[in-house]
Order: sequence, then structure tokens, then C-alpha cells
Amino acid sequence: MDSMPDSHGVYTSRLHRCERVDRMRDKRSVAREAILSAGSLLREGFGRELEGAIEEKDRNDFVTETDRQSERMITETLIRSFPEIGILAEEGGRISEQQTFWIIDPLDGTTNFIHGYPSIGISIALVENGEVVLALIYDPLRQELFEAVRGEGSRCNERRITVSGVQGLDESLLGTGFPFRVHQHLDTYLAVFKELFLKCRGVRRAGAAVLDLAHVAAGRLDGFWELYLKPWDMAAGALLVREAGGVVSDFFGTSSYLSAGNIVAGPPAIHRSIVEVTGRYFKASEIEELRNDSLE
Repeated sequence: MDSMPDSHGVYTSRLHRCERVDRMRDKRSVAREAILSAGSLLREGFGRELEGAIEEKDRNDFVTETDRQSERMITETLIRSFPEIGILAEEGGRISEQQTFWIIDPLDGTTNFIHGYPSIGISIALVENGEVVLALIYDPLRQELFEAVRGEGSRCNERRITVSGVQGLDESLLGTGFPFRVHQHLDTYLAVFKELFLKCRGVRRAGAAVLDLAHVAAGRLDGFWELYLKPWDMAAGALLVREAGGVVSDFFGTSSYLSAGNIVAGPPAIHRSIVEVTGRYFKASEIEELRNDSLE
């Protein structure tokens, strides 16, 4: 005799799981629409004379009208479909008490964009109950869309990607960014840079952290570290790296990188090697003022 169907509770659990999958598929589809539309805006404006003023938010930290247009385009698309989900965005997005919210960087690499240097990216991440569950990063100039859903791996233009298999720094190509807004930590940073530079094959600094993290996820860079980043610089890229088989932490090996404002990412062996250096030179108490309090 055939076995009886599962209990009502099991059926209900399966139904809820299917509903969650459907909801995530809808969010991913809308986020994809938003990021590709914003990417078209950036691609069309790249290399042209900028319309409107270039505002300096802080020393060497700029915002253009294109940043704002991109952010409006993304947020309007997301809010139209999901008005109940909060927004945390670089150029003025807000977040209230929602447990679910989008984290958006409408143009990472604004200085590159201003100068016509071809390294810019857009980033969208979805946070639910304190965890990043969906990530999209778009390189509008190469037209590469990196995506990850928690538990489902990472992809670039629908093809599965993984971090590199490099085991030692002597075989690695690393990426980083310079602390251009916090010069008081430059000497310590340069000490870290020097030690890692002398141990690896090379270090690249392209000026768009969201792309650097995407390239770690794709195995193009073997590791990445940077000081004083904001949540929109890290959230999507961190999920991409983890879902591609990598490890992400702050400079001291803990998982608080989004609030700490510093990050190390890479395949396990390279991540450990970088953290050994960053944790030896930096002290948590000395960079406490760089924390991202909005995520506390």
C-alpha cells in the first residue's frame, strides 16, 4: 500500500517555502530592472561633459547629478513594487525601523566617472532580519551583471562563478583602496600595503570597491582589503564573495564588517593571510570612529 501523504504541517511548510522563493524571485526581478536601467543611464553619460555641478561632499569625495539621477531611478523602481521595504542609499536614501531594507550605491567610482576612467559600478543589496539575502552588482561599461541569492551561489551574466583556488600570497593578485578620506590612518595603511605588496604578485587599485568585490567572487582578484567603507560599498559584494566560496570579515576576522567600516575578502587561505597582516597593524580601538553607526 502506498504511504499516506505528509501531514498538514509539512504541506504548509512546503507551501511557505515556495512562497518565499516566489517572493525572492520577484524582488530579484525588480532589482535587476532597476540596476540595468540605472546602468544604461551611466553608460550613456560616461565620457561626456557632465551636466550640473559636481559637489564635494568631503575632501576628495564627490557627488554628481548623475549619482542622484541613478539613485532616483533605482529607488523609484524598488518602491513602486515594494513600498513596505526601507531604503539605505548613498545620496540621501533613508531607513526607518524596518527589518527589511535595500542598500543602494547608485554610482561607485564617482571620481572615475568624472575623469572618464573606466571603472564604475552600481550595487543593490537586500537585507532581511539583519542578513543580506540578495545582491546585485552591475558594471555598466562591460555590461556584466553579478548576482547572488543567499544559499544559491553567485553568477555573472547567468554563469556560475567561484573564488580562485590560490593558496598562497606569492601566487595572488590583490585589490585594495586607499583611505583618501581618513589620512590620519595612512601610515598604518601603507605599512599593511607594503607587507602585502612584497608578498604577492601585484596589487590593483581601480577605485570602485563594489567591482573589486565582484572580481574577487569571480576569481579575477584573489583577495581584497579596504579601510573606511560604507555599507553600500560592501553589502552586495560581500554576499557575492561568500556565495562564490569565499570568506568575508573585518580587519580582525569578525563578521561585523558592515558596521565596522573595514573589510577583507577572498578565498579562505588568502583571507587568512590578509587578516593576519591587517590585524597586526591596526587596532580596533584606533579605528572605532570609522564605524557605520546607522547599522548598529
